[in-house]
Amino acid sequence: MPKTARIPRVVSHDEHVVTAKEALEASFFRLEQEVEIRLVAAALRAGWPADEALDAIDQLRAEESGQ
Repeated sequence: MPKTARIPRVVSHDEHVVTAKEALEASFFRLEQEVEIRLVAAALRAGWPADEALDAIDQLRAEESGQ
């Protein structure tokens, strides 16, 4: 057996480099979900019905994105 067969293959930089977006995407989505949960919880504590709270959040997002 050649000596090099015992050396594990080294992954090239092209195979394991991720973009900043890829690195942050999972954290961003978890944070976005946490924010929405907290907003809905706050609205429910204030007496809003859940569907109205979700509609209000959607409307705020639409206004923020310029729609």
